Amino acid sequence: MSDRPVQRTTARVVVLDPDGRVLLLGARLPDPSLPPGEVLFWYTPGGGVEDGETLRAAAVRELTEEIGLEVEPAALEGPVWLRRHVGPFGDQVFDTRETFFVLRDVVHEVVPGALTELELLADEPHRWWTPAELAGTAEDLVPADMPTLLAELRRGPWTGPPRIVG
Repeated sequence: MSDRPVQRTTARVVVLDPDGRVLLLGARLPDPSLPPGEVLFWYTPGGGVEDGETLRAAAVRELTEEIGLEVEPAALEGPVWLRRHVGPFGDQVFDTRETFFVLRDVVHEVVPGALTELELLADEPHRWWTPAELAGTAEDLVPADMPTLLAELRRGPWTGPPRIVG
């Protein structure tokens, strides 16, 4: 494992439906050299920002690739949350800086678009979670305090600066 973390900037989207449910993906791949197992944690759609790409453009591209949803960058609200995570993936340590946007009132059937080879290998499930399901789950969520954070988002449009989340 390399001693020096690779910095990675990501853009993520909290996708909410009209009933206040949130769309999460289930991470199943702890290491790209291993077959996917059970869901390790649930997280919002999104991914790495490419060279020359804005955070909003990356978020929109990732929605299209991961869940087959096409939206305009202006449809995204925020950024609402900022998160930093340092941890291993395979034989590399990543220092990931995540920026979260929110997209409200989405009615959409998830059909992945242009997945990467790694995303195809991971074969991740998706699920629309109700507030009660999130509050009562023993599953790991990213960010960990997602039930509380989502309650804030459900109160209405985000008007403040992004919140630092864990």
